[in-house]
Amino acid sequence: MKSILLATASAALLGMATMAQADTTIELQRFFGACDADYGSVTDVSKAVGECGIITSLVNKFEAENPGIKVNVTTVEWPGYNQLNAQLASNAAPDVVSVHYSAISDYSTRGLFMPLDELLASAGINPDDFSDAARGGVTKEGKMYALPFDNWTMLFHVNLNLMKEAGLVKADGTPVLPTSVDEFFAQGKQFKEKTGKPYLVQIYANETAAYMRIFYTLMMQQNYDFFKDPMKIDLSGPEAKAALEFMKKIHDEGLSTLDMDYSAAVSGFSSGEGGIEVNGTWLIGDLDAQSKEAGNALSGGYTVYPVPQFFPAKDATYVDGHGWAVPRGDRDDEKMAAIGKLFKFLETNDFEWARTGHLPAVKAVFDMPEFKALPHRDNIEKISRIGQTLPDGVMRQFALQDIVGEELAAAINGNKSVDEALKRIEERVNDLLGNL
Repeated sequence: MKSILLATASAALLGMATMAQADTTIELQRFFGACDADYGSVTDVSKAVGECGIITSLVNKFEAENPGIKVNVTTVEWPGYNQLNAQLASNAAPDVVSVHYSAISDYSTRGLFMPLDELLASAGINPDDFSDAARGGVTKEGKMYALPFDNWTMLFHVNLNLMKEAGLVKADGTPVLPTSVDEFFAQGKQFKEKTGKPYLVQIYANETAAYMRIFYTLMMQQNYDFFKDPMKIDLSGPEAKAALEFMKKIHDEGLSTLDMDYSAAVSGFSSGEGGIEVNGTWLIGDLDAQSKEAGNALSGGYTVYPVPQFFPAKDATYVDGHGWAVPRGDRDDEKMAAIGKLFKFLETNDFEWARTGHLPAVKAVFDMPEFKALPHRDNIEKISRIGQTLPDGVMRQFALQDIVGEELAAAINGNKSVDEALKRIEERVNDLLGNL
């Protein structure tokens, strides 16, 4: 009897060992914050809100539906590239990482990210499933280096209550927004005279990205190819000067809040300190929720639109996005198949991620009744068609963001002339790109 029991126990242990060996673990590293206390066990994604809650619940649901695959999540502080660089240098990179489209070239050009075309095809993911803006963002030299997850950009978040006070709301309840530089200043002046408040709420302090994103948008609207050579920025054209002079005039004429950092700008708009906040897609959910509550500056009076077309040459806006990349490393077929399953799951559930306010990467989501029912999405869906990234060969875009933003801020705040700031951007950017 004892030998039978031992044999049975041995067989059970052998079976458990076989099952353990059959399990596959995906090491996934991401930003989007940590919220395990609230969502660590949530698998009903519809109950989740916000970037962290939704991505955490999505991973939980994937694991529940795929019991043979474990996703071990490591959360890094935004944007996480210093940590990733160290991991790649020590050959200890995770299997999957969250990445901005603007950072992909830094890795793909050095062979540090895997091209994913074969993996996506084996998982049943068709590149044609994605919007032009999303697919373009992850495609470098004809190959896809990440699974597109969204597009995001800067928007005009509008306080309709203050716009009504300024006489800038149409009979149908939609805001009157400018369609040219001249209209912007006429409407901005009217708003300030009627309300006593600045037209725009902007992030001016401790900031580089917001300056850069609007500057790129204004040049794109003039159809100016300022990175015709991806290794050299050219701001010698009149388009660059027109864009920066526009931004500076907004400051000089008192049509924007001043000296606000990111947090102050968000809270300032929420408390009614200006008519239009220039900020990202990720705020839509929170601001819409505030507008549905009583007794605050946005009660019953919030909407959102793309940055208006100020220049006639082209309807365009600078966009970036989030994707999922696979760093260089040795992985067996089982691991790669598990990653393919995860990517297919994320593509299939792109609507859930779109509830964050980011635009879907998957074209079919735009036609879903559930998506159309989300607030304000019909106002901004065109960004998936007009959104532009920088050319795919432009490297070190996060570093360029700091250079461009610093110099733009110096000109806008009067510490440098417009010409001097544009010249310094060229010198600093081209020095960086010329010494990679």
